[in-house]
Amino acid sequence: MALVRWDPLREYEEMNERLSRAYGRQVLGRPAEGGKEALTVPDWAPAVDIAETPEEFLIQAELPEVKKEDVKVTVENGVLRIEGERRQEKEERTKKFHRIERAYGSFVRTFMVPDNIDEAKVSAEFKDGVLNVHLPKTEKAKHKAIEVKVG
Repeated sequence: MALVRWDPLREYEEMNERLSRAYGRQVLGRPAEGGKEALTVPDWAPAVDIAETPEEFLIQAELPEVKKEDVKVTVENGVLRIEGERRQEKEERTKKFHRIERAYGSFVRTFMVPDNIDEAKVSAEFKDGVLNVHLPKTEKAKHKAIEVKVG
């Protein structure tokens, strides 16, 4: 009987890969048996942070190597849509690529917008590869402190 070294993450990764295949997504893998790398590039979607202040919601999306004119932000029927494209540099005959892990192509991110957002005042700015989308709250939605008297 041959002994097999137990890898505690293997079962998790196998389950993750099965789910990814079932939903049509590819995942980054670990080195496969024999030392070969089993890397596939996932569908590209920018990472986002969503923060809230008393005045607004702020969505920050990382868009490295994306030009401002290749990004479109829309708000319609309670849905914020960020879409664009990261273009791959032109093929160069002098370069020999050994690995390409960065994903290129079109992306779309959509977010449900709360009812207390003033859609007419939504604004966005793009600087240093980060898109900042400001979703100001309506006046009635801003929280007011109410003093409670105990008597």
